Amino acid sequence: MASGTGGVAAVTSPAHPHSTHRVATALAAPLHAAPITARSSSLAYAGPVYQRTATGEVIPYQATAPGAQGGASPTGGSPVGTAAAIKPELLVPGSRARYVGGLAAAPMSAPAAVQQMIWAGDQIIGLPYIFGGGHASFVSAGYDCSGTVSFALHGGNLLTVPADSSEFMSWGSHGIGRWVTIFSNPGHAYMAVAGLRLDTSAADDPSNQQGPRWRPLRQANEGFTVRHPLGL
Repeated sequence: MASGTGGVAAVTSPAHPHSTHRVATALAAPLHAAPITARSSSLAYAGPVYQRTATGEVIPYQATAPGAQGGASPTGGSPVGTAAAIKPELLVPGSRARYVGGLAAAPMSAPAAVQQMIWAGDQIIGLPYIFGGGHASFVSAGYDCSGTVSFALHGGNLLTVPADSSEFMSWGSHGIGRWVTIFSNPGHAYMAVAGLRLDTSAADDPSNQQGPRWRPLRQANEGFTVRHPLGL
């Protein structure tokens, strides 16, 4: 059983000597850990997508037709590069977040805090990069790198005051998280959430577009301090 800190709870001595191997095998099994690097920059996903409604019901996601509701994207939500008032809360089966028309669909098996982080991040996709954006207030016309990370963490009820990239270097717990990992140095910050990267930088992203966006994982995360939310 995982402990509150993401470790493994103490296990009492096995009642039967033949169970020793089974216990050792169970302890050796790695906990779930979302990937933080990827060799490919492809974000293609062709599986089922669902939507969580305002009442909490989970229903099949119906992509908005082109030209409907003010020119919404046929892949759902608002076209990348614009900001909708409220973007849909998307879900997909499994433990990996998926890229759906510029938005991230949260994995159904993820903790609620992780799902809320992803849905919060979706709300600022398409807003411009603004230096200092998201620091005076979580509500902003645009966001910089750490403002974007702050907004997502705030959406998961994990941050009450925006932080800058230097502050994220000592935030939370050291190392890679099971679901969420934050990479920061004095000049930049971004995060990986359930297998997708939320970042204002287009590094390792063929789109080459700036501002808050869901992007492919980087091939390497060198030069950054690695932290994660406690238990995630």
